[in-house]
Amino acid sequence: MASCGVLVLICYFIAAFVAPLLIHYGFLPDPQLGLENPIYSSPSLDHWCGTDRLGRDVCVRTLVGSRVALIVVFVAVTLAVLIGVPLGILSGYLGGFFDRAIVLLMETLYTVPVLLLSIVIAFLLGRGVFNASIALCVVYVPQYFRVVRNQTVQVKTELYIEAARSIGAGPFWVMRKYLLKNVITSVPVLLTLNAADAVLVLGSLGFLGLGLPETIPEWGSDLNMALDAVPIGVWWTALYPGIAMFVLVLALSFVGEGLEDFMNLKNSGEN
Repeated sequence: MASCGVLVLICYFIAAFVAPLLIHYGFLPDPQLGLENPIYSSPSLDHWCGTDRLGRDVCVRTLVGSRVALIVVFVAVTLAVLIGVPLGILSGYLGGFFDRAIVLLMETLYTVPVLLLSIVIAFLLGRGVFNASIALCVVYVPQYFRVVRNQTVQVKTELYIEAARSIGAGPFWVMRKYLLKNVITSVPVLLTLNAADAVLVLGSLGFLGLGLPETIPEWGSDLNMALDAVPIGVWWTALYPGIAMFVLVLALSFVGEGLEDFMNLKNSGEN
């Protein structure tokens, strides 16, 4: 399962790399360069996935959309890991008032539905690639925090931790040397599953007009523009971005499920 997901992800990365080379083919038609395309042209040899209401090639926009989605999701999930994991270790190990305050904040954020919270943050920050990444990052930080903190609370009572403290090891040395490598094992599984969810949330923001600027191709905004086209028979403007989003989410979910099965098998073998 994980292997199939990885193969599909490799295809997406290749598409994201090739996409900028195809931009002038029809992503932004320019009459001065002789690149003005017919509007709502059905799929053909000239335009494999047809064109939209502005004459932009749907295939190229879908490929560029994969690049944008991978960049935004990668930045958002990476930032969430870099914030949530250290914060979870600090909170779980130090305890006290700091732990209670951070837990209250994270639990409050966690109780708010993911899409609703991302909509509020995106509305406050405005549209843009970095702002969309920040909106998704804030949504997923509590998930990493909760998982890592709970594992830290369990691990810090182990005998080797007590032994390290007894010989004078400081808190940050213990957290970096012993706790981090023990609580980080569940992060890759959560990361891939969050990445799959982030693709859907980014598409939802784009569909609602709160994602990226209109000048940047994004699957959610393309689906929004297709609302007026599908009723008049222009189905291709919605089909290909929708398939691209669905397949990417499915591939990331496969990788996450495969990693989870592997980790469970490894743990059962050790036991």
